[in-house]
Amino acid sequence: MTWWRTDAAPWRAHGWSIEVRGDELADIRRDGRLVLRGVRAVVRDHGWNTVPVVVESFTTSPDGLEFRLRHDGLGARVAALLRVDVRGDELIVSWDAVNEVGFDTCRAGLVVLHPATDAGSAVTVTHSDGSAEQTMLPVAISPHQPTRDIRELRIGSTASINLRFDGEVFEMEDQRNWSDASFKTYSRPLSLPYPYRLEAGEHLRQSISVRVDAVATTGTAPATGTAAGADPVIHLNPAGAFPQIGIEACTAPDPVPAVATGAFRVVELNLTTPNWHAALTRASADKRPIDVRLVTDGDAGLLEEAARSLRDHDVQRVTPFDVTTHVSDRAVVEATRAALASAGLCVPILAGARSHFTELNREQHQVPHDVHGIAVNTTPLFHSLDTEQLVEAIPMQRLIAEQTVRIADGLPVHIGPLSLRPRFNNVATSPEPAPTRDELSEGYGAQFTGGADERQRAAELAAWVVASAAALAVPGVVSLSWFEAFGPRGLRDANGAFPVAAAIESLSALAGGTLLTGSSPDGLVWAIGSRSSHEDIVLVANLDRVTRKFGVQVTGGATQDVVVEPGSWTRMSAAR
Repeated sequence: MTWWRTDAAPWRAHGWSIEVRGDELADIRRDGRLVLRGVRAVVRDHGWNTVPVVVESFTTSPDGLEFRLRHDGLGARVAALLRVDVRGDELIVSWDAVNEVGFDTCRAGLVVLHPATDAGSAVTVTHSDGSAEQTMLPVAISPHQPTRDIRELRIGSTASINLRFDGEVFEMEDQRNWSDASFKTYSRPLSLPYPYRLEAGEHLRQSISVRVDAVATTGTAPATGTAAGADPVIHLNPAGAFPQIGIEACTAPDPVPAVATGAFRVVELNLTTPNWHAALTRASADKRPIDVRLVTDGDAGLLEEAARSLRDHDVQRVTPFDVTTHVSDRAVVEATRAALASAGLCVPILAGARSHFTELNREQHQVPHDVHGIAVNTTPLFHSLDTEQLVEAIPMQRLIAEQTVRIADGLPVHIGPLSLRPRFNNVATSPEPAPTRDELSEGYGAQFTGGADERQRAAELAAWVVASAAALAVPGVVSLSWFEAFGPRGLRDANGAFPVAAAIESLSALAGGTLLTGSSPDGLVWAIGSRSSHEDIVLVANLDRVTRKFGVQVTGGATQDVVVEPGSWTRMSAAR
């Protein structure tokens, strides 16, 4: 898989434009103005996994598009016709599908992605009974659905975007929880039971119509602070200590070499599996302090055994998570605290969520604050595997970091370990694969439950990590971690280091200084720095498809111009 896709095709008609990305209708615009981030037809299996889709044919006409799709795999087989029709000033997307084999699904139908810049916009919702409700798309990331029971949506203070949904009851969720740059309107409300059965021969029809008023704008465009035609400038300000930079211990099968990169190792020990002892021993072989994440079903005996085992290792902190909810509730924190005390081990205890920011946001009332810090994770490729999703996730990571700091309310925040694809399926409706041996010949953790991505080896991933660090390193965040030490989800394999390893090492070298942080002017160029007594060192990254020239201005210093090639990063320094 290459970093940027090469199959995107533009389509324009009657003032509308769409970028066709495989089976997705992306960047839907009216007269050049972004209306929708995308529309897609999706089929999920019983565990919320996306059924692979193949575009069997694709045709265009002066007034529309037509796709013949086959959703095939994971026990499903659905044949569908996806159409786009322009009728005057109205654009209609319709999905007409026939299910060919009975299977259990959590979702089947159209999803609409509204751009994250719609945050703060006034919304009128027409419900299925015809009643109307005035509301607003949230500015802060909403833990729960901003709107439910949707028949029509009017987004903007003067109703600039008008959408009608037919064929099912729709509702909306805030996908910024998962670092997606969108709000998503989807069908079958989550209040109804799932998974549910689709029988062979069942016919599914859904449609969405979109109209755009001639005036008014929606949402708030990101401020750039840049005059038209001028080069953007990133402003960096001192903000406390530079965060510690770590990586996750390798979860791949043996043999695995020791790796020296990073200030600490995150190791997740699932106490319900038989080889957590071996995972702990391997993590310590890198001779770095260990950030231990304990996954427990509450068994006091196993927690005490784990606490005794930790006495023989350089443990930096311990965060316990419930094996079912994936968060640290009061019961699991107290049980872990008791086990550590019984073992005579005095280490900081954290609380938080091991899956996504979503769970911390939704369950923050359950997470105790009489701890030494808050831990949270985020994964960019939860809903989509597109590189566009990777890039758009970076500004959302900044929102997540800032909101986590507010939730932590003065406690130190630890973010990671980030991985490109999820390390496990936190919404699985059936047990996930797990090791059965007490050693690591088959690996553990994400080796069984996660996914690897070919872009782990891409040169552009190094720039992505620098940008990710720049987005996540806000005041209050004291540690960041990405990826694994070795293997397909790591920094290197048996053939040598991947390009991303150099970025992690350069970030690690900034530790000990004062963090220099600032926002991106456009979400594509980013910078992060560290100030010592004698110099400022700044790493800059360009996630754009083209070479970018921009300025970096550190408080107390002059603006330095920099030119960065697409998908790359560089290091700058200035004497003080």
